[in-house]
Amino acid sequence: MGFTCGIVGLPNVGKSTLFNAITAAGAEASNYPFCTIDPNVGVVTVPDVRINRLVEIYKPAKTIPTSLEFLDIAGLVKGASKGEGLGNQFLSHIRDVDAIAHVVRCFEDPNIVHVDGSIDPARDIEIVETELILKDLETVERKQLDAERSAKGGDEKAKAEAEMFVRLKGELSSGRLAHYFSTQSDEEKIWLRDAHLLTNKPVMYVCNVGEDEMGAETALVRKVRDIAAKEDAIVVIVSAAVEAEVAELLPEEREGFLSGLGLKESGLNKVIREGYDLLHLITFFTAGPKEVHAWTVKKGITVQQAAGAIHSDFEKGFIRAEIMKYSDLDRHGSEQVLRDKGLVYTEGKDYLTEDGDIVFIRFNV
Repeated sequence: MGFTCGIVGLPNVGKSTLFNAITAAGAEASNYPFCTIDPNVGVVTVPDVRINRLVEIYKPAKTIPTSLEFLDIAGLVKGASKGEGLGNQFLSHIRDVDAIAHVVRCFEDPNIVHVDGSIDPARDIEIVETELILKDLETVERKQLDAERSAKGGDEKAKAEAEMFVRLKGELSSGRLAHYFSTQSDEEKIWLRDAHLLTNKPVMYVCNVGEDEMGAETALVRKVRDIAAKEDAIVVIVSAAVEAEVAELLPEEREGFLSGLGLKESGLNKVIREGYDLLHLITFFTAGPKEVHAWTVKKGITVQQAAGAIHSDFEKGFIRAEIMKYSDLDRHGSEQVLRDKGLVYTEGKDYLTEDGDIVFIRFNV
């Protein structure tokens, strides 16, 4: 699995339309089947031209692309943090995701009524984030009290933990998300992580615009960009209406349709690409006549750790790795040619895996 992205937003912002469109499009675009695990969960293949090229070179019996899980998180209304609407169900789903795609309505349409009667991206963002912050404040206050009780017994570490949660509570109360809280030590990073806060998730704002506004920086989009700039967050512009049309087309028809609209890629591709950057993810490959497999891991991991993504035995018994660069294999078109040219590199356990690496693990258990 690549990563899990929770799609959040107020009613009638295009959240579910976007979810249905991109999961359907992703399913039709590849041989990885769309899987409805739950009514609001969908798995789609991560589009990657590199895996297509590897299949062309190796002609494997089996191909396994990496994938992305979308959760269409429903039920958010004012008061969700206190249990209004689906309340706690909505909030519990967010705890399980790696990143949040916050869909914001940036289009005018008199036929689609806004829950608050007017189109205002700044207000909508504030409503969603306020509910998340309020729930996190409850969690932080409990954590603070627990730490303070332990500190009364002379536990200096607990005292430091309580002080951190006091600082964090102040940040949350000012409207700042926990994701942007500055920890001052490795221990504070662990305490923050273990609190499992809703606002300690990387966020991308997805501006849902009208079909005729795809290439324009409208005033509504600029409002979202202004908010994102303050938090160093990512902004992606899509049209749920366009994505719905794309999902109904045959795979071979989609490129021409998007090109006719002046678009180079679908909204799904944008969300995935930005999501990978947001979470600092890379893709490496294993390849051979039996199978071509794409693997998604965190940037900066060693090749031994990457081996563990394939199988725990590979990491435990790691001896060395043979590495080919995708660009080399793409250019020469043959693994044997790379070996003849000395372009297959032997690396030890401390080698840092790079995006596009084709890896063969030597191990002994």
